[in-house]
Amino acid sequence: MPTLKRSESYLGIHFDFHANWDCKEVGKYVTEEMVQAIIDKVRPDYIQCDCKGHRGISSYPTMAGFPAPGIERDQLRIWRDVTARNDVALYMHFSGVWDGEVVRRFPESAVVGPDGKQSEKNTSFYGPYVDQFLIPQLKELRQEYGVDGVWVDGECWSVEPDYGEAAASAFRERTGRQLLPTGPEQPGYFDLLELTRDNFRRYLSHYVDELHAFDPDFQIASNWAYSSQMPEPVSIGIDYISGDYSLNNSLNAARFEARCMMHQGKPWDLMAWSFCRDRLDSSEGNHTKTATQLKQEAAGTIMLGGGFQAYWKQKRDGSINPWTMDVMGEVATFCRERQEVCHRAEPIPQVAMLYAGESFYRAHNRAFGNWGVPSIRPLGGALQLLLDRQHSVEVCMSHHIRGRMSDYPVIVVPEWTWLEESLRDELAQYARGGGRLLLIGTGTARLFAAELDVEFLGGTGVEEPRFLLHNGHMAPVTGRHEEIRIGSAVSQIGELYPWNDPERGPSKPAAITTPLGDGSITAILFPVGAAYRASQTLTVREFVSDIVRSLHAEPRVEVAGSSYVEVALMRKGDATIVNLLNTAGPHADPTVRVFDEIPRVGPLTVRLRCKRQPDSVTVEPGSTIPEWSYAGGIVEIGIDMLEIHLAAVVR
Repeated sequence: MPTLKRSESYLGIHFDFHANWDCKEVGKYVTEEMVQAIIDKVRPDYIQCDCKGHRGISSYPTMAGFPAPGIERDQLRIWRDVTARNDVALYMHFSGVWDGEVVRRFPESAVVGPDGKQSEKNTSFYGPYVDQFLIPQLKELRQEYGVDGVWVDGECWSVEPDYGEAAASAFRERTGRQLLPTGPEQPGYFDLLELTRDNFRRYLSHYVDELHAFDPDFQIASNWAYSSQMPEPVSIGIDYISGDYSLNNSLNAARFEARCMMHQGKPWDLMAWSFCRDRLDSSEGNHTKTATQLKQEAAGTIMLGGGFQAYWKQKRDGSINPWTMDVMGEVATFCRERQEVCHRAEPIPQVAMLYAGESFYRAHNRAFGNWGVPSIRPLGGALQLLLDRQHSVEVCMSHHIRGRMSDYPVIVVPEWTWLEESLRDELAQYARGGGRLLLIGTGTARLFAAELDVEFLGGTGVEEPRFLLHNGHMAPVTGRHEEIRIGSAVSQIGELYPWNDPERGPSKPAAITTPLGDGSITAILFPVGAAYRASQTLTVREFVSDIVRSLHAEPRVEVAGSSYVEVALMRKGDATIVNLLNTAGPHADPTVRVFDEIPRVGPLTVRLRCKRQPDSVTVEPGSTIPEWSYAGGIVEIGIDMLEIHLAAVVR
């Protein structure tokens, strides 16, 4: 069987250990038997292993970089020889922008901070690093070891503005500003970040083009490029998209990140960390996840059409803990059982959630990356809320949805307070043409005040709670609430009270809806997403979900029987696929690091709208035939029990 390209690959394993000067026995305990045992237990399509981490020290005897001080055996040669014999692709974990050793030895290669000090980790796009170190070493890896490709770490998410002489000169020439801003509160900081982003794109394009010219079959990904952390069209010839999502609260991270990658037009995969820990900045106290945890995370990725890999730490000599491959082997079996029905499946449009990339960049205080970014929390929280109520939701970046908004019965705009005018106008036109546009938050609603026929009269300007009444229950919603004046055609939805008592004061509308052409615009007048991420309130979840249900009265798929089921409606060939993911269990509980049981849910009823009676209905994996019926254009399928993931396949 030939070695698969990354575009054909589905399942992988990632190993790294970021070699440093403490590594005095590299390769000593790495053997062919060790690598063969990994392959025998997991049968991966590819393995990624360490060759150069963030410290800039290589774990093999490189002639193009800086090898670790104690290399007893060429462990990379062993990885290559054994993977080649087994037709398993080999990729390198290689740190790009972040290279501690180059900036230590060659200070002129370092980014300069606003304080005039040279970075201890990041290389400058104006320095010699990419041509003198990065490209030669990657060519060495391809030519001398025949590796299949590279997963370049420490890239877009590590980038920071450069205040060195060459960078400052470029900024002045580009903007006409003589004084470089040192923080987001100063004029021109957005321009500085835009220059930084352009510099990263040029750097990435340069080394990708150089390496593809050297060998077109060498496959390259820049970790997190063209993902949620770099939300823009793919403009550079990378071969695949990949990223390692959060080691804690991992299922929710995977649900979000997968949806950000799935429309980018490139093969993609997500990497789970096989362990979690109490503090993100500590390497102590790693808790190895169980196969159950990793299966749940894997399902959240593969059911959306992507590939899956898991990260396992190498020891400081480059060897691994053999017992961990028993866990990975069980996860691999779970994934393989679902490969035929899941891999490369495509979504069937239902609810779109807008990720406005330009809005993200304007609200961001860094060039790229989304860790701790306030503007991304409302998006992730609103997505999670709707997934928790069985809505089939896609995250669509601006460039994904322009020109094809009419594909979606509902588009949700989640708390973006600035939109490009052309995008805003296209969204309004979508509603006029019959679409259902849902805006979340008063800041977003203000952008469509004319179409909503509402006047915002201001408020106190401070965060304060009001209490949402819905279905006979009340819950606090905190935000900067505003008084409004509405037109005669506007309808009010729900009520907000000043107290946790509907008898203690007048209410204000919680949401409003306005007819527009053949469609409508609806606005929820309080923040939703960030609050839901922090505290999952039933009343808020039901209120928002019920609004979406009213806008999307006849969804293609509905599931009843448990609120712990995530639904993803996909297609592959002639098959319509209803993916069901059990999201029960303590995966988001910060007090629980490792668990080995997910409560089973069921029985479930799946109702799928179909224009004709299906020829067949099966439940995968296993191709079992469930109880099902067809009447009135609806296929009704009974699922007795859901452990982690199943797919109802209708043909």
